[in-house]
Amino acid sequence: MAELTSGTRTPDLAVCETALRLAGDVVARASRALAAASREGAEISVARMDRRQVACCDLCHMLAQTEAARAILDHAAAARRKAPDAGPLVEERLAALFVAETAADVQARVLARPAEFGFGSAAEVFALTGAADYQQALALGGGAANVDAAARHLAESGGAGDALLSEDHAVMRDAFRAFADEKVKPIAERVHRHDELVPEELIAELADMGCFGASIPERYGGFQSDARPDNTGMVVVTEELSRASLGAAGSLITRPEILSKALLKGGTEEQKQTWLPLIATGQKMVAVAVTEPDYGSDVAALKVAAARVPGGWRLTGVKTWCTFAGRAELLMVLARTDPDPTRAHKGLSVFIVEKPRFDGHVFTHAQPAVNGAPSGGRIEGRAIPTIGYRGMHSFEVVFEEYFVPQANLIGQGGGEGRGFYLQMEGFAGGRLQTAARALGVMQAAFDDALAYAREREVFGQPLIAYQLTRHKLARMAAAISAIRQMSYKVARLMDEGGGSAEAALVKLFASRSAEWVCREAQQIHGGMGYAEEYAVSRYFLDARVLSIFEGAEETLALRVVARAHLARTLATMDTGA
Repeated sequence: MAELTSGTRTPDLAVCETALRLAGDVVARASRALAAASREGAEISVARMDRRQVACCDLCHMLAQTEAARAILDHAAAARRKAPDAGPLVEERLAALFVAETAADVQARVLARPAEFGFGSAAEVFALTGAADYQQALALGGGAANVDAAARHLAESGGAGDALLSEDHAVMRDAFRAFADEKVKPIAERVHRHDELVPEELIAELADMGCFGASIPERYGGFQSDARPDNTGMVVVTEELSRASLGAAGSLITRPEILSKALLKGGTEEQKQTWLPLIATGQKMVAVAVTEPDYGSDVAALKVAAARVPGGWRLTGVKTWCTFAGRAELLMVLARTDPDPTRAHKGLSVFIVEKPRFDGHVFTHAQPAVNGAPSGGRIEGRAIPTIGYRGMHSFEVVFEEYFVPQANLIGQGGGEGRGFYLQMEGFAGGRLQTAARALGVMQAAFDDALAYAREREVFGQPLIAYQLTRHKLARMAAAISAIRQMSYKVARLMDEGGGSAEAALVKLFASRSAEWVCREAQQIHGGMGYAEEYAVSRYFLDARVLSIFEGAEETLALRVVARAHLARTLATMDTGA
């Protein structure tokens, strides 16, 4: 085993590989134990899982970290293949650091409750995690020499290495980065502090750049090749826009992404031809109405009703947290078309609800009478004040007998009862997109923290001269790099038609990490990090929302990630695969 005795020696990635494999063995054993404890016959019981919520959440975070570690290690190996004769690479140093932190975290979580994770005692945990290579990886990757060497590179170059994007994606990144720096950054603070709406000129320019068609095939007027999906392009674009502003730019793609995915999955050809070109070109902006005041992430319990009437449906009820619902002309609404409550998620359908555009914080629209009805329906909205994530406004929306034509039920007759599944299809893309948004916010926070650490002097030295500051910056850079490569990997899986479970996992990890990175960036700024004149205070407020929307962290972990993972684990156990 190689020893890292100075900052000049390359970290031994073979040691890191072994440590990650052993950490994976620990996670696999924990998965089997929780699957066995949560089973009821041949299925996973949610009730049994709920008796072990803490362990299940810990398992999700271990899964996410080991997947991110796998992605950053693969990236470091690819960087070495590209530069076989180079000295120590920052990609290798950051990978070694992230693997060390992952190995330490897995060990700590399992030691906290060994019996629940299938270990008879702490000694059994140490039998795996106390192995020489495991401990060597902890010592080398997280050691002062490796961390300081990585921090020196960051201080000198300002970057964490080569993202290894394709030429097309690199061009895309550079174009949207330039746009974000020139057009978004100058307005970001004003929009945030005054809770303004995203400027129309910004929307128009992004539409001209093909932003809203990033996930729509060319045959429907989008930016994506008809031959093959390109979710990596969406990740790249979203990160760059979010780096400038989460609310004023980075989140503009999310709602078109969700509705487009649902249409592509379950819409009729006529619906695709009708709606996708309007979305792709930015002619129609989109909002999503799923959450209800009494039902957040519990989608199956939603109550907003769609009653069948001649020519279509009438919607009645209240939705909340409908971001951009005022400005949007199209609302993607998940409503109950089967009044039988026992149908749960199988009684839901998705509608495309049309409405006029409104630019303020409140709106009301009354429909004319249709189909012989004595009066038309109404839709009203009020923006909910929020501490961050400003620029698009999040609304509570009230539907009063609001008429929606049959043609606007996604999938038409075949779409009745399929709303939950179509919504989940859209959310998979939305969750990956949220990971990209988290990346943008993290990168902005890191960039500002690095610049401040270089310039700010404390006790006669710049902040970056202090070991603790360098350690913070290196850890931040390692997390960002790992999540970026994990996001690219999930994007490629989604290109192949899979990746839904992985999208939830990367969203879970990226959102939590964004809070930590922004907190550390704010801390490096000291008192000025709490001042509105520095953008890092905005990043911190914006990052806080990421673990709440697109599936609150706890619900996402327990009801999506853990449930699906334990079901797969149980199937493997039963088949002996």
